[in-house]
Amino acid sequence: MAVRRLFTQLGLSANFLIFLSLLATPAMAQVEGGRGLDASGLQKQVEAAHETAESAALAGHNAWMLTCCALVLFMTAPGLALFYGGLVRKKNVLGVMMQCFFLMGLMTVLWALYGYSLAFGGDGAYIGNLDHVFMEGIERVWDEETNSPHTPMNGAIPALTFMLFQGMFFIITPALICGAYAERMKFSTMVVFTILWGTLVYCPLAHWVWGGGILAFGSDHSIAGGALDFAGGTVVHISSGVSALVCALVLGRRLGWGTEDMRPHNLTYTVIGAAMLWVGWFGFNAGSELASDDLTSSAFATTHFAAAAGAIAWAFMEWLARGKPSVLGTASGAIAGLVCITPGAGFVNVMPALIMGAAAGIVCYFACGAFKAAFKYDDSLDAFGIHGVGGTLGAILTGVFATRATWDIAEGKPLGLLEGGDVLWGQIVAAGITIGYCAVATFILLKILDAVMGLRVSQEGEVRGLDMNEHGEEGYIFV
Repeated sequence: MAVRRLFTQLGLSANFLIFLSLLATPAMAQVEGGRGLDASGLQKQVEAAHETAESAALAGHNAWMLTCCALVLFMTAPGLALFYGGLVRKKNVLGVMMQCFFLMGLMTVLWALYGYSLAFGGDGAYIGNLDHVFMEGIERVWDEETNSPHTPMNGAIPALTFMLFQGMFFIITPALICGAYAERMKFSTMVVFTILWGTLVYCPLAHWVWGGGILAFGSDHSIAGGALDFAGGTVVHISSGVSALVCALVLGRRLGWGTEDMRPHNLTYTVIGAAMLWVGWFGFNAGSELASDDLTSSAFATTHFAAAAGAIAWAFMEWLARGKPSVLGTASGAIAGLVCITPGAGFVNVMPALIMGAAAGIVCYFACGAFKAAFKYDDSLDAFGIHGVGGTLGAILTGVFATRATWDIAEGKPLGLLEGGDVLWGQIVAAGITIGYCAVATFILLKILDAVMGLRVSQEGEVRGLDMNEHGEEGYIFV
């Protein structure tokens, strides 16, 4: 639908330019010798007007999308690195930041080699093909027939831009999981786990939802009609959150959990990181329109309002329960609101976005507090409580509030429950399949790696801290 809208806009722009060019052509009335403009001359002007309109549209869309690429990368480092780094004890701050920064390099390489092809190659039901391995069919090439460069396109933008944008999601998703095993997983194991998880979990899931697979909305392969997932509520947040919970359960609690002081060592880092994530999320959500148009504005607005509502809701819950709103709670609430709106950013209006953000602030508050305390699992930085719970809530509420007024993806058919649509069932089924697949796959990968190379650092190394044990460095040296 976005592509169709783009071509409509292009057509209008081109026609307007053609009209102006015709008005400016004296030959419409008379040229030297009293002859009118011949057909070939008029055709050339028409073609020139179309080329001008297309070039202007391409430049605008591409500039916006490259900006979004930078914004989403900015979310991983410094955004997530600071957010997570401030939440751990000071002896582990470099370990967490290293994980985030290292994954920026590792996942980028994997994406270029084969990841993009597995996620977006072909139209199979379960996994992509190898058509784009080593960037085949993505980069500019020399066209011998036209004797000029050729740029492969993906809708309104170059295929290379689309590949880069999707690659930023491939980077941040496994980085989110780091919050569950922080302060205790071996760095070497983390590297191998992330390679396997990205290949065997993320790539198939991305293909299922965005590549025309079994969870793609309206796909020939879709189960229960598929899922509306505008920017990654299912692909990014449910997958990372559920996998994070499995990591926390399999690795076990940190030494001293429940008896030692494990408060965040630097909430200043965390708040700065949260603010960076809030800003970067505009690229995450609004960029998923893959163009710069009216729907981009809608996704931008819903993202902002959901974050604001989440922050306020979590703060008020703490205010009621403890008598004081915390800085950490307010920042966490904003992230919860952002997570919740991600699947529906382009499918819901602003008022429902406020409701979704507030709901996420309240529900995730309980998930990270009472729920975790009741079941006594050590999700170090609440990756499951915010991303797993918030992503699932967002997917379901998208099925409630989605409206054809924002994106007429169904050719005039009602979407959400409130306007008489039936997409809610598809949202529930997709969330359930994602939860089941990610949980089982992550569990198997962890058990294999535990048997082959071990998951946790030694007790001595954990007490010493991962900064020194894994990297031989300290985050803070005061002389």
